[in-house]
Amino acid sequence: MHKSDILDPDRITAGLNTKYIGSKIIVYKSTSSTQAIAAEYAKNKANNGLVVFAEEQTSGRGRASNKWLTGKSDSLICSVVLTSCGIRPELLSLVYAVAVAETIGEDAKIKWPNDIILNGKKVAGILLEAKSHKSHIAYIVGIGINCHQKKKDFSAELQKAATSIDIETGSFADRILLAKRVLASVEHWLKTGEKTAAKVIDKWQELSIQLHHRVAVIYNRRKFTGNCIGIDPEKGLIVQLDTGSVRFFDAAHTTIAKMP
Repeated sequence: MHKSDILDPDRITAGLNTKYIGSKIIVYKSTSSTQAIAAEYAKNKANNGLVVFAEEQTSGRGRASNKWLTGKSDSLICSVVLTSCGIRPELLSLVYAVAVAETIGEDAKIKWPNDIILNGKKVAGILLEAKSHKSHIAYIVGIGINCHQKKKDFSAELQKAATSIDIETGSFADRILLAKRVLASVEHWLKTGEKTAAKVIDKWQELSIQLHHRVAVIYNRRKFTGNCIGIDPEKGLIVQLDTGSVRFFDAAHTTIAKMP
């Protein structure tokens, strides 16, 4: 690990031009899950914009009970606390996907609902959770970006599907810079979403690897195939099925399958 790559709250906030995202930053050397820690902070409405980073997490969670484990300082792992949010959670998911893809670079794309793809392989993921409290509803959004992993760090099975920024760029990702960029991008797209959802949806569709392509989805254990024709923030992926009908598939009950 490069000394300059060690996550430090002061270095992350230095020059960070945000109003509230990153208003308070906490960094753990190792933790079970940044989501779990952030959820505790989310109980206090005053912690809007607080971000929990970790050099390593041992019990990280992904979507649909998947695990997101990281080695020591090989990823950028954080959870953002939102105790005051002016947009619906369905649009919030799109906001974060756009922000993370933008952070990684122009070659990064979005695979619905929460994967960021670089050169055909998954490089980042997003997990959105909501917690209800007496005075507010809090959203805790986890972000995981693979940075320094080498090909041998992935299992044989994952080598076909996962990658890191270092692998794809042939350089050493600057995690401090990535942290600054992701927080700034999140705030920018949150503000954009509060003003007009259409701009977020348009950007999401511009970055989508599925729009205007054939897709196969598993919905409640049934498989459907067709052409992806759009996205609705509340109803999900819009697919014109091979039968000719148009159907919406929400993220909570849908997974993307391989095309036959």
